[in-house]
Amino acid sequence: MKDVAFGQYYPAGSVIHRMDARAKLIFTMLYMVMIFFVVSYTAYAAIVLFVLSVTLIARIPPRMLVKSVRAILFILIFTAILNLFFYSSGNVLVDWWIIRITDQGVDFSIKMIFRLTMLVMGTSLLTFTTTPTELTDAIESLLTPLKWIKVPVHDIALIMSIALRFIPGLIDETDKIVMAQKARGASIDTGNFLQKVKAMVPVLIPLFVSAFRRADELADALDARCYSASPKRTKMKVLRFHWRDLVGLLVVAGLMTLILLDKYLVGGEGLVAGVDRYVWAWIKSWFA
Repeated sequence: MKDVAFGQYYPAGSVIHRMDARAKLIFTMLYMVMIFFVVSYTAYAAIVLFVLSVTLIARIPPRMLVKSVRAILFILIFTAILNLFFYSSGNVLVDWWIIRITDQGVDFSIKMIFRLTMLVMGTSLLTFTTTPTELTDAIESLLTPLKWIKVPVHDIALIMSIALRFIPGLIDETDKIVMAQKARGASIDTGNFLQKVKAMVPVLIPLFVSAFRRADELADALDARCYSASPKRTKMKVLRFHWRDLVGLLVVAGLMTLILLDKYLVGGEGLVAGVDRYVWAWIKSWFA
């Protein structure tokens, strides 16, 4: 459980950390949309280069990104297997008993793994470089137009921020409970699937109790400080756009242009078509 890094903030004081939280939130949303327009290995290479560059500039240890992907490792493997064995279009590479693997199935599975991995890594960079308070202010600022129709924007932003902040705490609490149960002789990691599910009951019950206790303590703390979601609340740190946000916008816009050109003008064969042909030939050689 300690290896899960999603929702954690990594203080480094880099130029990425000092960017406006609203800009980073908008860039992350554009990045999530952009991922689903990627169709070639060349475009995926551009995405990987972009994520690694942002990671180095933000001075985030690469192991943090690895931890964020490790949390969805089962989903990655399960999704790849489903697409590998149930994608029937294309030339048949393996046909044995009920197993039927095609070249397009292999291609689609590899690209799906890339897509999910880059999606998790890219979105994790937002929480690594932005504090929960900054996220709350950014969400509230971007949802300001909804105040005109009486939507409680501040409450929604606060709830989302608290939910993100609680994730690392609940993960640590789960790890402590599991270790405590193992110290008492509980067999949590052994047995078949049903036995493992039953063994998780002594973990889930105290976890829920701890979560409700944390929520109650947080409510008492807010009440003791006379906190209220008043529409006239002032902020100690006022959000302002700077030159670094403009540079970030230009970089993201350039990456989006590259991906859209690759998809619609080049036909998804890659701006450097030779790279894609080489990668695909290498994949086919596995089944030769």
